[in-house]
Amino acid sequence: MSNSFFVLFQNIFFQPVRRISCLKIAHFCAFAMGALVLMGQAQAQFRVEVAGVGITQIPININQFKDESLSPQKITQIIQADLERSAKFKVSSNAFAMDESSRPDFNGLRQKALENFLTGSVTKLADGRFDVRFRLWDLIKTQDLGGASFAVVAPDLRRAAHQISDFIYEKLTGEKGVFSTRIAYVTKSSNRFNLWIADADGENAQAALTSPEPIISPNWAPNGQQLAYVSFESRKPVVYVHDVASGKRRIVANFKGSNSAPSWSPDGQSLAVTLSRDGGSQIYLIASSGGEPQRLTQSSSIDTEPTFMPDGSAIYFVSDRGGSPQIYRMPAKGGPVARVTFNGTYNISPSLSPDGKFLAYISRQGGQFKLYLMDLTTEKVQALTETSADEKPSFAPNGKLIIYATQIQGKEALMTVNWENKISARLSGQAGDIREPHWGPFLKGN
Repeated sequence: MSNSFFVLFQNIFFQPVRRISCLKIAHFCAFAMGALVLMGQAQAQFRVEVAGVGITQIPININQFKDESLSPQKITQIIQADLERSAKFKVSSNAFAMDESSRPDFNGLRQKALENFLTGSVTKLADGRFDVRFRLWDLIKTQDLGGASFAVVAPDLRRAAHQISDFIYEKLTGEKGVFSTRIAYVTKSSNRFNLWIADADGENAQAALTSPEPIISPNWAPNGQQLAYVSFESRKPVVYVHDVASGKRRIVANFKGSNSAPSWSPDGQSLAVTLSRDGGSQIYLIASSGGEPQRLTQSSSIDTEPTFMPDGSAIYFVSDRGGSPQIYRMPAKGGPVARVTFNGTYNISPSLSPDGKFLAYISRQGGQFKLYLMDLTTEKVQALTETSADEKPSFAPNGKLIIYATQIQGKEALMTVNWENKISARLSGQAGDIREPHWGPFLKGN
């Protein structure tokens, strides 16, 4: 099999129909979409429409931050959008004449059916920075749940808002919020490919790499400081590791044939990759600094899309060894292979939850590509979306949301879904065909 044919086959055969490439996956075919209940436009301040019966959400009222008009960012709306997108909260808003130093009228606010209450303010300092302060109240228990202040420059105002959202999420759910984390994704527009790094809501996107050739498979390192990806800039697929802060990068795998599908080990010391150096598409382990790879699979089939269990004990991957693409599991250092998916004849793109209990993947059912979730303990499987061209799921670092790419009314979209209640939200994204999202880890301080 020639290298060009192999690259085309490997990256098409295990991808949804809407991603089929006419040449080096550079052109994509449209695929008809089903309906999805969600909010409207992909903008920073949106409302998430809630669908379903018996959905339980935590009520919270956000009071408009005092003097917020002084800020170039609408702190109140960013927080509200964060909480709505998590699908954990029922959010309302008011504009009472209060700030973080005001003690609420507990009885009066409870009579308005309010339970949790956020107040805050924005002050522009003499040095040009902004002092953002907030306080969270439990109106039912008449309890001060705490607050904080941030003195930040204008470009960091969005991050301050996300940190407030994280504080609220953790106080009211007992779990860490993911609003201050980052995502990576790829777009194609006007024959240019861009690798973007953005806030978890899709805003504040910065281009890490721009190329006339395809960029695929971005994968965050466990430290959140590096990205592995595949670039075709040398007219063949090569695996790179990219330092996000400096923009410096290095080649990790550039062997004969195809070098693709990088996935970091949990300790960040190595990458599982798919190589065709020995004539077939097989999975190898290679040091993150490069070097001689160790072969992990031994088959005559296409083995690709490896991903590690969070504890590093096993690797899940896609193979057609049974006649059609299915997800399999093997020990992290290679060994006996066990089939994992049996529901349907086409299952790809495995992603494991941070606790290792759930597997998200894409399944073709009746000609449609949908996001599915498997409980690895019970093996129970459920569909999470109503769209029909989903691809590339990736769990948030707290395991509660899954990001994926799809199409809405014929247009590419970045989406998140809360797998517990199936509430979906659309993220902001750069113009063009959107693909290959990956959610970064918690950073230090998150």
